[in-house]
Amino acid sequence: MNLDPGWLLLLSISLEVWSVPLDRNATPQEAQPPQEVKQEDNVDTGLYYDRYLREVIEVLETDPHFREKLQTANTEDIKNGRLSKELDLVGHHVRTRLDELKRQEVSRLRMLLKAKLDSTNTQSLQMDHASLLKQFEHLDPHNQNTFEAKDLELLISTATKDLENYDAERHDEFKRYEMLKEHERREYLKGLDQEKREKEEKRMEELKEKHRKHPKVNAPGSVAQLREVWEETDGLDPTEFNPKTFFKLHDTNGDGVLDEQELEALFAKELEKVYDPKNEEDDMMEMEEERLRMREHVMKNVDMNQDRLVSLEEFLKSTDKKEFNSPKEWDTLDDTKPVFTEAELQRFEAELRTKEEELGRRAESLRQEQDLLKERGKALEAQRREYQQAVLEMSQRKEKQAVEGQPPTGPNGELQFHQEMQKLEDQGAKAPVEQEVQEAHNNLPAEPPQNLPIHT
Repeated sequence: MNLDPGWLLLLSISLEVWSVPLDRNATPQEAQPPQEVKQEDNVDTGLYYDRYLREVIEVLETDPHFREKLQTANTEDIKNGRLSKELDLVGHHVRTRLDELKRQEVSRLRMLLKAKLDSTNTQSLQMDHASLLKQFEHLDPHNQNTFEAKDLELLISTATKDLENYDAERHDEFKRYEMLKEHERREYLKGLDQEKREKEEKRMEELKEKHRKHPKVNAPGSVAQLREVWEETDGLDPTEFNPKTFFKLHDTNGDGVLDEQELEALFAKELEKVYDPKNEEDDMMEMEEERLRMREHVMKNVDMNQDRLVSLEEFLKSTDKKEFNSPKEWDTLDDTKPVFTEAELQRFEAELRTKEEELGRRAESLRQEQDLLKERGKALEAQRREYQQAVLEMSQRKEKQAVEGQPPTGPNGELQFHQEMQKLEDQGAKAPVEQEVQEAHNNLPAEPPQNLPIHT
């Protein structure tokens, strides 16, 4: 199902969730759900809290009152957070589910913090997790158990800000990619001898020239570009091109606006003229940068209120402009100045060297630890073998003594006697004592002596 344009403003791209279209002229009691419900494919926003954002939207859209307020809200109401006050009027089951989602998100963020602290060998037990959670701006870290109006306000404002910076981050990522590619090219050529280097440089230049020889690229959003889509993609007569019909054909989710994904889909034919994944000379990362440039160009000239959406009214107004009917030919990345300067490349290479040195030091440290562990392992193995040899020798000695009739020996070689031998020794020690007692008994007189004085 389709998100309301208000949510699309937050997400910048079509985040499709379960929702029910409402009649703005009907009361909530009159609004009925459709018979068939269809779920579209989700498109990741690239935000690290993307899943949390989606789930909050899905839950809020189940509340009829909130959905009604959302559809009647304007752009400023959403951006300024005034819509968040409506959270107090949603159903109890919705609030309960939002509380659960927030607790899950807080738990996830805590796990991320712990993993980060563990990776830096920092004692996480000494850290104040409540303070660390403040670095995440999309929720209120002071209240970690319930989802309040402030959480919705923070989520909306943070998502809006992050999505506005998203394109800039993509451009910066592409610049680093291009600098890395140039760095690797130069390093590769350095490793060749002069003859091979000249041959390889010639081959690379031929590939560049081959890439430049492509058909003319129409300016995105121009009548020529849209007519081409109308004819080749839609299969319609180019002489019957109608902007309003075109808009409705390519508003694929029927929400009344063209979002960024729907716009980028219009550039497929132009990009195919320049980039082919089967060609060695065509870089698919450059194709994505080209797609982003085309979309930004259209948004700049058509999206008058800068809500990252193109309404039918904005689209029709753009067709009246001079640039629509007589645009300049589109300059691809090959026709524009390089995305980086030589000074930026040198700084980038210095950064790479620093990282390589750091990785080298860590690798050496790990190698030394590995060698130490190997030495300890060898020492333990030698000790184990000594113990095994001692046990084996003791076992062999006992077996030999048993065969020769010798008494067994103890661990230190002392003799071990049987209990019978010890008993005989004890009896031998007692015999002289018993003999002396018997002799004394035999020497006693047979009768007691007579005439002994008796005292009374």
